[in-house]
Amino acid sequence: MREREEELFEVLENLLRLRNQCSCSIFSECGLSEITVKQIAYLKTIDEQGDVTFSRLAELTRNSKPTITEMVNKFVRMECVYREPSPDDGRIIYIRLTEKGKKIAQADHLALRRMMMLMMESLEEPDQELLIGLLEKVR
Repeated sequence: MREREEELFEVLENLLRLRNQCSCSIFSECGLSEITVKQIAYLKTIDEQGDVTFSRLAELTRNSKPTITEMVNKFVRMECVYREPSPDDGRIIYIRLTEKGKKIAQADHLALRRMMMLMMESLEEPDQELLIGLLEKVR
């Protein structure tokens, strides 16, 4: 039984390595190979919220407004976000993701898709069906 567990561990470790390679390639394509996990989390939060203001982002991330301002300024320099005044109230500024910012925020999803495509390309159709069937059984 121990051998099987080790074998499964190695297979899963290889899959995670493949997924990480896919994630790294996405960040490299964006010219941001040095982006931090925390920065990615902030971009994900902005992506999930849609209309997010500085105050709301500070609240969601449990940071001060000056910290959020500094972070947004950095993201602007990285070309990941831009500021957009509200059409209804010019005092309200929304933080919006650029295409580059969206790609980074959704990198987990994109990396998983790339990994899936690599897996499917390496398998014949019967093996693809077998893999899908086996993975559906995992809870």
